[in-house]
Amino acid sequence: MNRLLQRNIKTIYLMGFFHSFMVVIPVFVPLLQGYGLSMSQVLQTQAAFALTIAMCEVPSGYIADMWGRRNAVLVGAGLNAIGFLSLFWADTFVDFLIYEMILGLGFSLISGADLALLYDTELYLQENDLEGGAGAGKSLSRLISVEAAASGIAGIVASLLMLASMQWVVWVQAVTGLVPLILGFALVEVPRPKREVNHKQNARDVISLLLFGKPVVLWTAFAITVFGLMAVYVFWIYQKYWEVQGVPIESFGYLWAAFALVVSLAARYASAIEQKLGTRRLLVLLAILPIAGMLGMALGSGWIGVMFGFAIQIARGISLSVFYEALNKRVPGDFRATVNSLVSLVVRTIFIVTGPILGYSLDRYGMAPTLLSLVAIFTPLMVLVLLPLLARITREKLLRPVETMDAY
Repeated sequence: MNRLLQRNIKTIYLMGFFHSFMVVIPVFVPLLQGYGLSMSQVLQTQAAFALTIAMCEVPSGYIADMWGRRNAVLVGAGLNAIGFLSLFWADTFVDFLIYEMILGLGFSLISGADLALLYDTELYLQENDLEGGAGAGKSLSRLISVEAAASGIAGIVASLLMLASMQWVVWVQAVTGLVPLILGFALVEVPRPKREVNHKQNARDVISLLLFGKPVVLWTAFAITVFGLMAVYVFWIYQKYWEVQGVPIESFGYLWAAFALVVSLAARYASAIEQKLGTRRLLVLLAILPIAGMLGMALGSGWIGVMFGFAIQIARGISLSVFYEALNKRVPGDFRATVNSLVSLVVRTIFIVTGPILGYSLDRYGMAPTLLSLVAIFTPLMVLVLLPLLARITREKLLRPVETMDAY
């Protein structure tokens, strides 16, 4: 059993790699535009993805907590495989809506469950003095880093496949989309004390934890929401931005790879950066980088504007690692997947309404005004979230110093 649990860590890393090895993503906007979809329709497909996750995120996270993280990951991987296969016959707006909804259901089952399973595995091995991975916190950073690296490699592969045709991208995506399902059968559930399943009481416990438990948990969740929402917006702006700046579509994958590599490195060394700068300076840096990046993209032109996107990617990598580690180490294992899913749910729910508006803004007003609008929206949001978070981190350290400075 112990040997199987030790294998969990590498298996989750591999699954994370292939979940993020999506060669279709770096050219997804041109793919849909090739079938006659506007940017508004492209963002509507993403809103459908977000809507599906919003409906299933919390129930799936709760299912993972109550009936097993392994089972949730396996079913999610199977649905993702079906979704990627559906790309073979997708050629209309409705087809792509169905594709996104299948993926939304699959990713909602995996989201939170994989993080919780990895975290629980590391904690179990550590508590039982068994050889494991890098530790619970660092394993989360490494998983984020692995996923970002996979996205980068997928970008390079996508550019190479585009030398042949877009259809090759679809074929490779369908094949690699089966790999996580195969790997998932090697996972094992971490032994956990069985708790009596009282769904109403469990719901009260989760709400109590978020609203009335540790204040840092609630404000960290707010921070993840703000940074996550901004990352989703910019994620779907990039390809259109590159097109406007005259970047050849054959180079999209290479640019995507470079952006993903920056996220991977930032996530990998987030803990070291936090130790070097301290919490206060780190949060200031996380606020400045994305705002400067969006401003540079809006006001710059050509490759100068493209390069400013790297500032956003650095902030994304660090914030993902630091905020999720801080959240997970303060949440009891029984509700870890549920809380992770709740946080993701908030981001997706907001995107359901605002995603199509973003697409309309790009179609109607253009790139620069849209980016400047995002700067105007997110600058005060970051201040409103990060200042209270910093105050509560300081109070927590005064009342009960934590064992490590990593992730607050």
